Amino acid sequence: MTKLKIKTGDNVRVIAGDHKGSEGKVLRVLRDKNKAIVEGVNMVSKHVKPSATNPQGGIVKKEAAIHISNIALIDTKTNSVTKVAYKVEGDKKVRVSKKSNQAL
Repeated sequence: MTKLKIKTGDNVRVIAGDHKGSEGKVLRVLRDKNKAIVEGVNMVSKHVKPSATNPQGGIVKKEAAIHISNIALIDTKTNSVTKVAYKVEGDKKVRVSKKSNQAL
């Protein structure tokens, strides 16, 4: 398994595919599939059968997974896409933005 530099809660921008340019917050990372679910991006329609929790049923919009290679982390300081590096500070390993050289 490869090391994923995108974590849950990060703000990301889609850099390739149908949703290129869209931004959102990472809701979940699927490590085994190298995919992430981003809030408001890659919305799909799912037909839901009526049940106790959803008595109405019908068509529900929800986010689908998008491949990690198609998203990039947004640096909060410069508000642009950046790569991630790791630095050791004391006993901790910290993620650092390569553009602004600030901890994420």
